[in-house]
Amino acid sequence: MMSARFARAGLRATQFSVARPAAVNGMRSYATSQEVRAPVALFGVDGTYATALYTASSKSSALDQTARAIATLGEALKADKKLVNILGAPTLSNADKKSIVEELAKVAGADKAGIVQNFLETLAENNRLGSLNGVCEKFGTLMGAHRGEIDLNITSAQELDAKTLNRLEKAVAKSEYSQGQKLKVVAKVNPELVGGLVVEIGGRTVDLSVSSKIAKMNKALTDAL
Repeated sequence: MMSARFARAGLRATQFSVARPAAVNGMRSYATSQEVRAPVALFGVDGTYATALYTASSKSSALDQTARAIATLGEALKADKKLVNILGAPTLSNADKKSIVEELAKVAGADKAGIVQNFLETLAENNRLGSLNGVCEKFGTLMGAHRGEIDLNITSAQELDAKTLNRLEKAVAKSEYSQGQKLKVVAKVNPELVGGLVVEIGGRTVDLSVSSKIAKMNKALTDAL
């Protein structure tokens, strides 16, 4: 497992600098004569970092390259849950962080002097490596908007196979919810749903989960009594 490699490790960190860095709320932003705006507004720490990475990559004409690297990191984090815990550990030393950054950069295929490498080093410097999983997800949201896609979040109690996800995607694409846009399927697992699905798209939520039905039944019984 990749987490074992991260649990060993050690190396060096530099500065996430694409243009002139300026400190904003404990992270770096970039001032250039050409202003770049993210396609959608994101919130939270991971949203702020994802937006900064998107902006820096756009200014350096490296958006597609960064997107591939971040997508690779996101898949690695999904495949190894222990890795997420390691990144968020409060006991990481500076040597641990440097080592982890090097390993992450290797996984992403990042250039040692490139944006992704520098970005990972900035996360480490600011004790935000634990936010990487969220940053990967939020960056995917930005890229989807950049490509004219709309996220179709499908949450189930157990992992769904590709055939089932494809059927759901086609069904939603034919509905009014898709608004004629290209869909990007994001599958998630939440055992607390017990069964059924929760489908989210364009700010709308369709809750078809068993847990929701049980909650409604319990409320009806409580009101009746």
